[in-house]
Amino acid sequence: MKKEIHPEWYPDAKVIVEGEVVMTVGATKPELSVEIWSGTHPFYTGQQRLVDTEGQVDRFMRRLRKREEIQSTLEAEEERRDITNFSVEEMELGTRATNSLKEAGVETVGDVLARLEDGEDALLAIQGIGQKALIDIKRYLRAEDLLD
Repeated sequence: MKKEIHPEWYPDAKVIVEGEVVMTVGATKPELSVEIWSGTHPFYTGQQRLVDTEGQVDRFMRRLRKREEIQSTLEAEEERRDITNFSVEEMELGTRATNSLKEAGVETVGDVLARLEDGEDALLAIQGIGQKALIDIKRYLRAEDLLD
């Protein structure tokens, strides 16, 4: 082993925090000055606190509010897009069948579904609705996944 290439070893080096010796350790320097050690560090003392660095909490709350706004907008759009709220004119049944449904008080696709739950005869009983219109209604409802 070569001589004088290794630093001198101090087995009882003093660790100094704020001018006070807190412990001794082995080191290559006789004294070590530190700002934080396990006796004052919040993690070890249990006095850990959250620090709002540069408004991180505020930024998070803004993002959360924006996300909630987007979610409510999407829900409103989904409700507007709800096919059962569409007018019977959207079904493109033809003028005669559409007018007949409106005269019978069937204004929306949801109303048509309600009548269809009572059976096909409930729709066929409406003056101006025949087999062809019933087939077109069912085809439209199946295309929109409202009917099996």
